[in-house]
Amino acid sequence: MDPSAIQQIILQAIPGARVDVVSDDHVHYRARIVSEQFSGRSRLERHRMVHSAFGPELGREIHALSLELKAPDEV
Repeated sequence: MDPSAIQQIILQAIPGARVDVVSDDHVHYRARIVSEQFSGRSRLERHRMVHSAFGPELGREIHALSLELKAPDEV
């Protein structure tokens, strides 16, 4: 899966977020997401928000997804 496709999936789930996705092999990905929706949410809640956007692709087409999730005031 292309990093830009992952970026679009995240943006559909978290509109208005700043999203950067990189991958060297199109199997292992690193995403940095900054969103107002993360404000006041725990780390676990933030991860669940992102993971729920992917469903079965996570673990199949996307073998690994490393996440850095921040609210704007944490950047």
